[in-house]
Formats: sequence, C-alpha cells, structure tokens
Amino acid sequence: MYSCINCGFHPPVVVMDLHRKGVFKLAVSDLKAPEDFNGEHDIEGFWNSIHLEMISRGFFPSGVKNPFSVPPSYTHWAPWIGSETRTSDIVLNTEFQKVGTSSSHEAKLSSVTEDRLLDELAKQKVGVVRKLCKACNIDSKGSRFDLITRLREKMKSRQTYDKVFQSIWGASGGWSVILCPHGIVYSVKFNLRAESPRDFADLLLSWKHMPNVCVYDFARGLVAHTNLRVPDKLPFHPHEGRLAEPTEENVKAAQDGSLKVNLPWLHERMDSVNENPHPVTGSSDHYVLYDRFHEGNTKDPKDILRRIQLVPELKGWLNSQVVEQFFANMRKSNYFLSNMSPSTHVFLMRNITHHYNTVT
Repeated sequence: MYSCINCGFHPPVVVMDLHRKGVFKLAVSDLKAPEDFNGEHDIEGFWNSIHLEMISRGFFPSGVKNPFSVPPSYTHWAPWIGSETRTSDIVLNTEFQKVGTSSSHEAKLSSVTEDRLLDELAKQKVGVVRKLCKACNIDSKGSRFDLITRLREKMKSRQTYDKVFQSIWGASGGWSVILCPHGIVYSVKFNLRAESPRDFADLLLSWKHMPNVCVYDFARGLVAHTNLRVPDKLPFHPHEGRLAEPTEENVKAAQDGSLKVNLPWLHERMDSVNENPHPVTGSSDHYVLYDRFHEGNTKDPKDILRRIQLVPELKGWLNSQVVEQFFANMRKSNYFLSNMSPSTHVFLMRNITHHYNTVT
C-alpha cells in the first residue's frame, strides 16, 4: 500500500528528506563503476531477486554461500515506488554518476554533501572526533573545533572523505523518502553513497505525474540538477520552481510579507490546456519550496520566493515536518536495521514502511 486515501496515487504536494541513520555497512571499494549504463533498473526484477534471496536462505545452512544473494551494485539496486505511481517498471537510479564526476554542477552538489557531513561531525562527542583523527593520521590534540578544522582540510582527499563518511554517516547513504502531507510514504530509495539532489531527481523522474509542489531542504540544488538532466522539457517551471519571477520587486515584497501567490488549483481542479497537466490539479506548474526549518539555509536572496507561507493554500495547512515525524517513528528500528546485510535491510525496511502506511 503506497498511496493515500486523500491524495490518491499521484499526490500534488509532497515532502522529501533523507534519513541519515538508516544505513547498512558497505565498503565503498566494493562498488564498481559500470561502463555503458544509463541508470535504468527493472524494479520488479530487483525486488523479486530480493524476495528470492529471503526465501532461499531456508535451504542453505549457515556458512554456505547463497547463490541467490543480492549484493549492492550500481547496476542492480532499485528504489521502491508504488506500481500506480511510477511511470513503468523501469525506474532510475543513477548513483554511479556520483563517482569520479568532473562536472562543475556535480562538484557543487558534492560540496553541499561535505558541509552536511561536517554538520553531523560537529554533533559527535569529542572522543569520537579524536578517534577519527587518529584513524586519518591527523594530530588528535586540541579542542573539538581544532580537530574538526583539521578534518575539514584533510577531507579534500577523497580517501579521507570516504573514511569520515563511513564513520559518521554510515557506509551507505541513508534513505531518500517522499511522503504526501498526510504522512504516507510514496517512494523509498536506499542510497549507496552520500545523498545529493540526484537521488530525489531519480525518484521524481520515475513518477508518472510529477507533483506540483515539492518541499525539500535543498530546493535550489534539486531544481538545478533536475532541469539540467531534462533541458529540453524543464521539469521545474515556471521561474525555475520559484513561486514568482525573481525580480527585485518580488523579492522585496516577499521580505516585507506583502507578496501572496495563490495556487487555487490545489483546492479545485482547473481546466488546463497545457501539456501533461497533473490529474488532480490540472496544472502543469511545478514548484520546489523549502521546508520551514531550512528556509534560512540558503544564501541566495531570490530563494525567499520558495517559502511555503507565500502560498495561502499551503500556509497553516502543510506540515513540512511530516518526514521528520516518520523518521522519529523509525528511530526504534535504526539499530537492528543498521546491523543487517544490505539485502535484508532493504527487504525489512520496505515491509516496515508498508505497515507504517497502513496505520497512518
């Protein structure tokens, strides 16, 4: 069950986030970059292979290699998207393109991930940071700030970055999830590497109908990445997913609190003549907004036009923290899931999510 009784199979508004604690042990060196691969995965084929591994375990004694085991790989590791929500059984997972990329766009996304990793590092106890410094052959004397500063410099090396990532974040990249405002999980992606907007773009581009409003803590990065991937038919428009044209007048009006952008089709379906309108709203506009707790993270003044409170139809109604509530519910499962093999981890996570949806 991956749909909401209120939103149907194609929710017009979604909230997206990453669960950093939902990880499994995975050596980055075990992942081999594929050649001549476009990132398309057979979702039914992948999940059937996971089911086969779970069933076959009963036929092989402990210590004997299971020929049906499913190790993580860039070419056979699909997310889960409900059958009515996805475009087809072929879905996207382009994580292999996170590796060894030289494009300036991907480099920017990597730097954002590094900043987030440093934020997580700052939350660790000083003993953990000191131990990590020793593992990276860095001077482990001094204050927490001194240690983190040294690690930051050393993290410019990919080898050190991977070591810090595996120690602090977990070897895999967590769960990228998409929920409707009522708390129903529509998509789950089990990241093999550190999160980037690419993960959510993979999910959204695999949907039959992209939501009209996406709420995400790195809205600008998601728009830039997704629109670059589909330049001939921009997924996020108008105004690059902002609620209004980014003029000085609109930015100032938003800062003054006088700018309101009505989206009446969120309440009543409009008759659209545009190509590929959303079946619920009738609109072909697609916006990306910041959740309330990350509105201040951006340094671009134009991003004030991505705030939820500018939309009367969303202000006071949209719970942008619905994903955090889901993660809080999953907290009791983090420990045992993180100690399981990757295939068992994703199998149980999908089942837990299914049961979560049925009682939400």
